Amino acid sequence: MSAPIVAVRITNSATYSRSRNYRSAGHHRLAQLTLSVKTFKKLSSDDALAVMSSAETTTPTGSSGNSETLSGSSSNGCTTETTTTTTPASSSQPKSRDTTREASWPWVLFYIHLNILGVYGIFVLFSHTSAITLVFTAFLTLCGILGATAGAHRLWAHKTYHASTLLRFILMLCQTMAGQGSIYEWVRLHRLHHDKFRTADDPYYSDKDFLHGQVFANIRKLSPRQERLLAEVDMRDLESDRIVMFQKRFYWLLYPILFVLLPINAPLEYWGDTVQAAIFVAFSLRYLLVLNVAWMINSAHFVWGLDKNHKQSDSNMVFLVTKSYWPQYHYLLPFDYQSGEFGSYGSGCTTAFIRICAAMGLATKLQTMTTDAVKRGLTMAVDSGRPIVDCLKQAGAEDMCNLQREHYLKNERLH
Repeated sequence: MSAPIVAVRITNSATYSRSRNYRSAGHHRLAQLTLSVKTFKKLSSDDALAVMSSAETTTPTGSSGNSETLSGSSSNGCTTETTTTTTPASSSQPKSRDTTREASWPWVLFYIHLNILGVYGIFVLFSHTSAITLVFTAFLTLCGILGATAGAHRLWAHKTYHASTLLRFILMLCQTMAGQGSIYEWVRLHRLHHDKFRTADDPYYSDKDFLHGQVFANIRKLSPRQERLLAEVDMRDLESDRIVMFQKRFYWLLYPILFVLLPINAPLEYWGDTVQAAIFVAFSLRYLLVLNVAWMINSAHFVWGLDKNHKQSDSNMVFLVTKSYWPQYHYLLPFDYQSGEFGSYGSGCTTAFIRICAAMGLATKLQTMTTDAVKRGLTMAVDSGRPIVDCLKQAGAEDMCNLQREHYLKNERLH
């Protein structure tokens, strides 16, 4: 059903008449306005937001579009102009077949078995695992997580910094050890996630809840509509990256070597650990940890992000995590290298890793936003009337030209 949008603009009245005709026309017009307000109140929150957004960009009179403008004058000299804009039902509610996501049963069965083997790996970790295997597993887990966060997410998806060929090659190997598919495919899905954030077209269910974003999104196929949107994502920058395209071409050769054979063979071949430790700890438990941490890149905003519609004290999570608006900041300005994947800013293992690489000359042009840049951007938006995000990006780019090359050593950050 289409949602009518009614905007009423009343000019200054010239005179005030107490005639019966004026009262009759005024009561009739008041009744119409009251009915419109009641209709608006019946809309859901999402529809109301859509109405308010559309009201800001109402199609002007005479332009092409599904709009209608009514104007007239009352007997008291008061001119009333009513603009009604109708949103087609086909654009707001696509066909169900086009948006239905079916379960990927191979992934469902694999995820169930992985959880069972990973949980059993916790028992093996404390009973049949040597210390060197524990350190080796922790190292591979850290490499996989950095490959997903510092590599696929901050470097290739958002271009928060530039990396040398050596660093890009190392991060490519680390990302392969995350078991998330190729960099190319991961980045394409993540860019669609940002582009369609909080809508039904988001492949990671950002319009639903944490369980959908963390689990269901990764064990279901994309809908036909999402497949078409995915094909439209601009990937020309990655297609010109030889390391990314090398991994994309040989991913299914690199994956079994780095992700499967290396963690299983090394404990057995080089320091004679048990088969249980190699399979259930170095492979299954490690895979379970890396997989869920990497998946949380797209669903962490449910955990650490503040929701203006819910009080933080409404959930017991207040005792476990510190919520903030930093996840929302990341979706607003994703190019800041200091934006943490898990609710932090300017701290964390990934941010420290990028700064260390920058100090070694492996990472350059670290993009960030300072407090002064935010103030100038907001002022610019107020003065010019341009979109706030565009003004913030412009102010941030101008500020980056004035920052010292080693600004990351001073921990310049928003406050």
